[in-house]
Amino acid sequence: MTHSPNESTTDLIGDAMTHISALLRGEVDLARAEIDRNLRRAGTAISLLAAALVVALTALNVLTGAIVAGLSEAGMEPGWAAFAVGVVMAIVAYGFARKGMNDLKLNSIAPSRTAANVKRDAQALKGTLDAR
Repeated sequence: MTHSPNESTTDLIGDAMTHISALLRGEVDLARAEIDRNLRRAGTAISLLAAALVVALTALNVLTGAIVAGLSEAGMEPGWAAFAVGVVMAIVAYGFARKGMNDLKLNSIAPSRTAANVKRDAQALKGTLDAR
């Protein structure tokens, strides 16, 4: 960008304000996009937690069936089979819940790239102002 020697300080300040405004609009758009992406990931994490709940309820049902079958039959072989299936289902539910909770951590939702860009832009702007 070239400026004529006759361009006034007011014009230069106006140009600077236009550029700063465009920069801020761009950063806001980037923040919106990043938050949108992070919220979609949070939605997936919530879906995993819901799946964990369904599997956990199924596991509880199977484990209850295992206890009932184990107590009602003296041999307990069918009950132990149901118990083993219930334990496997509980392990699957734990895996889903653990993954979902890790994906929902606050730092995974915050717009970290945008924050870094804003810091970089502020430093560049400060460097430009200091140079004058």
